[in-house]
Amino acid sequence: MDQPEADVVDGAEAQRTDLIISTLVEAFEPLMAADPRGFRTKFRKMARDPYAFYRGTACLFYADVGPGGAFGGFDERWLDDETSRVWIQGDLHAENFGTYLDAEGRLVFDVNDFDEAYLGHWTWDLARFCASLAMICWQKALPDTLIDELIAAYVRGYVEQVEHYREVEDDSEWALTLDTAEGAVLDALHVAKLSTRVHLLDSMTVVDDYRRRFADGSGVRRLEDDELGRVKEAFAAYLGTIPESRRGTVTFDVLDVVGRSGFGVGSAGLPAYNILIEGYTQALDNDVVLSLKQANVAAPSRVVDEERARRHFEHHGHRTAISQRALQARADRFLGWTVLPGDDGEDVGYVVSEVSPYESDLDWNELSEPDELALLVPQLGRATAKVHCVADSESDQDLVTVSVEEAVGARIGGDVDALVADLTTFAHEYANRSRSDHQLFVDAFRGGALQQVAPA
Repeated sequence: MDQPEADVVDGAEAQRTDLIISTLVEAFEPLMAADPRGFRTKFRKMARDPYAFYRGTACLFYADVGPGGAFGGFDERWLDDETSRVWIQGDLHAENFGTYLDAEGRLVFDVNDFDEAYLGHWTWDLARFCASLAMICWQKALPDTLIDELIAAYVRGYVEQVEHYREVEDDSEWALTLDTAEGAVLDALHVAKLSTRVHLLDSMTVVDDYRRRFADGSGVRRLEDDELGRVKEAFAAYLGTIPESRRGTVTFDVLDVVGRSGFGVGSAGLPAYNILIEGYTQALDNDVVLSLKQANVAAPSRVVDEERARRHFEHHGHRTAISQRALQARADRFLGWTVLPGDDGEDVGYVVSEVSPYESDLDWNELSEPDELALLVPQLGRATAKVHCVADSESDQDLVTVSVEEAVGARIGGDVDALVADLTTFAHEYANRSRSDHQLFVDAFRGGALQQVAPA
């Protein structure tokens, strides 16, 4: 007798639930043990809606698109040996774009958040973004026909920018700036331009006896002498990872150090510190805040069999910083890495970067009209192509030596319509899968399936 259809569905959903839970445990078990309260907050935020779940499960995405995954091989026709191992951002969803002040003082709108950056298929970044766009637009009650048009506009913007890089000599000059951006991207740059270092410092520090220090309060932890000494040693080691050309006139005298908690959802369980340094001058309004954050395993690295990359990176902090320098032209001048001893005494990698007053994320809450979105998404496609095709000459990496624009452009050839069709199909199918996964996750979490983090 054939098995009843309901039993087959229930069995498939049970298997999918097991995959979701086992993937989360594999990715985060040590961090869950270190900070169960932080992960309870993370998982509750993921339970809020399907898009929040999608944002928090890059590890599940790669389990699905990697070898043997449910969506493995969706991009096979667009790959060869060269295009399957390029630098990728690794977690490219709709909200991982924003502004920064580059090393030459320009306000730039670009891809941000390189915690998951690694080597992988060039298509993975595009697929992850397109699925996120389908999900965020679905939650805005926009019709599928409009979602299809937006995905097409994003992909075509990407391809057009790849072709631009094939035609120009200097592939580091183009950027979305105050002179070239439009619509919501220009609005984000205007918000960043109105920001000031003084405002950031006033929000995080106080002046005591003519000297700045961090303000005490929620999320700020004062360090005992032993821990403070270790952090200062790590900071001294970090200074050697900054390229000489980027040090400029900065004074790196340490004014204060604190432990930090309450960073983004993706950083749950990861120890972090803030360091206040003298900065550009002895004037109080020129001090600089640096973040030292423990780096984690990059989600794509769990499915990419690349021994050369594993040997290349000293630790995850080194991998994060080197990847960002490779992906982001004229990256943060303070970007570097260091190590601190973990609970077991072994060195653990940290990434170091500036807490910049000029970072302004793209605000999707106010974006819902088709004309606004139609103006926005081609710019996001061009920004994605930029990070793939532009390698910073100071990135000190030789893992990817191929000309990405030539390799990707040749692989696409004249089949842009087919690429659009494949990514559109993937986006809808994976968005549907993620909406179902969200409900499975909520039920499993409420039922105590994540034993390391009790729901209450």
